[in-house]
Amino acid sequence: MAITRRDFLNGVALTIAAGFTPLQALRADPARYYPPILTGMRGNHPGSFESAHKVAREGHRFPVGGLSVRETYDLVVVGGGISGLATAYFYRQKHPNAKILILDNHDDFGGHAKRNEFHHDGHTLLTYGGSESFQSPKALFSPQVNRLLKELGVEEDRFLKYFDRDFYFKQGLSRGAFFDNAHFGENKVVGGSPEMGIADDLLPGLLNSRPLEQYINDFPLPEEDRKALISLHLDPPDYLPDMSTEEKETYLGTISYTTFLKKHVGLSDHAMLYFRSMSNEFYGYGVDAIAAIDAYETRYPGFDAMGLPEAGADVQAELDEPYIYHFPDGNASVARLLVRALIPDAAPGQGMDDIVMANFDYSKLDQPDNAVRLRLNSTAVHVGNPGGPVDIGYLNDGELYRVQGKQCVLACYNMMIPSIMPSLPDEQKQALHRNVKAPLVYAKVVLKNWHAFKKLGVHSLYAPTAPYSLVKLDYPVSMGGYNHARSPDDPIVVHMVQVPTVANTGLDVRQQLRMGRAKLLGMSYQDVEAEIRQQLGAILGTVDEELDPLIVAITVNRWSHGYSYEETSLFDSSDQAANTIQRARQPVGQVSIANSDSGWSPYMHAAIDEAWRAVNELTPTEAAS
Repeated sequence: MAITRRDFLNGVALTIAAGFTPLQALRADPARYYPPILTGMRGNHPGSFESAHKVAREGHRFPVGGLSVRETYDLVVVGGGISGLATAYFYRQKHPNAKILILDNHDDFGGHAKRNEFHHDGHTLLTYGGSESFQSPKALFSPQVNRLLKELGVEEDRFLKYFDRDFYFKQGLSRGAFFDNAHFGENKVVGGSPEMGIADDLLPGLLNSRPLEQYINDFPLPEEDRKALISLHLDPPDYLPDMSTEEKETYLGTISYTTFLKKHVGLSDHAMLYFRSMSNEFYGYGVDAIAAIDAYETRYPGFDAMGLPEAGADVQAELDEPYIYHFPDGNASVARLLVRALIPDAAPGQGMDDIVMANFDYSKLDQPDNAVRLRLNSTAVHVGNPGGPVDIGYLNDGELYRVQGKQCVLACYNMMIPSIMPSLPDEQKQALHRNVKAPLVYAKVVLKNWHAFKKLGVHSLYAPTAPYSLVKLDYPVSMGGYNHARSPDDPIVVHMVQVPTVANTGLDVRQQLRMGRAKLLGMSYQDVEAEIRQQLGAILGTVDEELDPLIVAITVNRWSHGYSYEETSLFDSSDQAANTIQRARQPVGQVSIANSDSGWSPYMHAAIDEAWRAVNELTPTEAAS
């Protein structure tokens, strides 16, 4: 079969038997098994979800009861993401002699905290395939999260040194926007944006920006629309003058930001295009599905003259804390730290620095002598007998196996739990189904150099109507022997974000997320690659640069179940949401539920907090005392 660049690992082409995928070739040679270097379709990769869909969508039941029990453990954890790994860590602290098995359906551990690793022309390039950074640790992290990170050797203040916040500023690059021909009549890059993001990694003086009026006047929009956008940003009136402050707050919680901009600000449909994807990366859905009051608290434009109360001190601290707590491979390094703590033979070293370049031996993850065993490519399809021992059935290479645990923690997606544990109460199943996760794509394009971006004058672009709403050069972080690109001559990773949405349909956000997921899963890798090349090629084409000669590799981190659902006043009431959360994560017998979904939060710290709760909810047993 033909060997393409996507089959090259560490610069050496695999000898792949006809019909073998790169992953199958790796699994056939355990000494070379190292999933972070695989390119092509990653994230929820082929082979990681089909069996789960058979259970959840088709109602298939695997005959686990007739199988002999292969192994027994004190604890079986379903899910090898950060929540599942933290669960094993906390459980071992409470029960130092416990034997633990962690099952994960993917070919790599970490869940959404995935590592993408590339090698080109003597350079190692690391980046994040999902969970990317600590979100406001000083404001949001609980004592147990801080304690865990400290025990793993993480010192957050070191990131102040490792993250070069003025790197792109010194290169003369700015942020900007890309307007595509299909919606704006031309492909155009507009640089010099003065707009700051929430929890920004940059500082106002490091933007290479220009006045906002000048910036917006370069947009390919009619003059009337540009004037309306400038007024909205710089001199907005009170758009609800006849309401009291309390009435404004209540009302803004019942309408979307789209409704606010169209009905009360009066923006034209053409001007509205600029806002279409503004909230995609942060919220996981568009501005037609976020409440106007949330837009205000997220500091979107239009509310300055409305006399609304400032957000509380805690919220202000969260929004203002810099977004610089970032390993080169994102929160994959936290997952690697947890695995090394649980299975010391898997990697050498200690602390946050040497984990970045540590050589992980995946053959050590599932050894019989391990106190903790991590079994990849293993999809749990049945959990039963919650009174104990707990039966767990899972598929590995198409074979069905049965193991038992005196206790079990489900650290997988909430949506899957009712399907693999049919004995749950109906009310709990319904509550678990309420957490519909946002689909998203983190695409990574490795370029031989980034002179084209230097020519464009930008390092980050918001693309309101293109498939990928964010296109940016990777974070400039160097640590632990790893070095980010230092000049435009060096290879670099371009990070591209897509959130498949069905904008302006008026549908409930959960239905929008389901439709976005169906769209994403219906696209082949070739479809996605073509979309990436078309958009990135159009951006570089604005300065007459060709994309194809620059590309080294493309990795598509497809997360059909991405961000955990978060409450929104447009579709949820606070009381109902609180009840749903509590009902969904109730322990049943010797089974408890972790994962960030059980906290209705997409963040790493939530995943750890929920692991802590789940472990402490397990009732003492003779073997786990």
